[in-house]
Amino acid sequence: MLWYKSWLETRWRFAIGLAILILSAVGTVLAYPRVVQLLPLVPSVDVPGEVGRRILEMATLSRTYRGYVWAQWLRQNMTQMLALFAALLGTGGLLAQASGGGALFTLSLPVSRDRLLGVRVATGLAELLALAFLPSLVLPLLSPAVGETFSVVDVLVYGTCAFFAAAVLFSMASLLSTVFSDVWRPALIVCALAACVGIAEPFFGDYSRYGFFGLMDGEMYFRGAGLPWLGLLASAAASAAMLFAASRNLARQDF
Repeated sequence: MLWYKSWLETRWRFAIGLAILILSAVGTVLAYPRVVQLLPLVPSVDVPGEVGRRILEMATLSRTYRGYVWAQWLRQNMTQMLALFAALLGTGGLLAQASGGGALFTLSLPVSRDRLLGVRVATGLAELLALAFLPSLVLPLLSPAVGETFSVVDVLVYGTCAFFAAAVLFSMASLLSTVFSDVWRPALIVCALAACVGIAEPFFGDYSRYGFFGLMDGEMYFRGAGLPWLGLLASAAASAAMLFAASRNLARQDF
């Protein structure tokens, strides 16, 4: 019953996120032939500053299909949307239900608050895992339609990196949901913090690959440096710490 209740609370956020991510992945693959046609025009584009550098970098990466997929899908579309839906999936829970008068029934069930939070978190993480992996499976399935291939192994590696990084945002939203009694403030705070990190990381140059979004898009793996084990462990530890703090906050709440 608890699992079903948690699913009902988050199903539309999950379904909308999955649909948007899959459509974005399909669009990324099908746009590749057009991108290849436009590549010869890039040297004639004279845009100064950071924008010009980004355009040239994107063009250089797009000369190979693997580079194009990483730059357009993994580093941009999927990373940005997964961060958003990780924050949305992490919000809600008992405190939000209490503000709407719906927590009394849940609290009357013969289960502990830790159990309630654990089921809510496990459901959200399972949905987040699906969002991290399922849309990217479009790549190996649809790539032959544009005369290219994409490795399933790469999908698994990039999905793992994306999930562990997104779990940090999910856990932060879950923690904030034990502080604020509405759904939107935790999501907005997490999204604002993620946006600040995303804006700041490019200023660190090559070191940005060791940052949060560098982990999320699997840049170290793409550059041939292997799996970012330290980043994965650090993300797991940060998520566990925030979820533990959320359980202590919830235990102290007086409903």
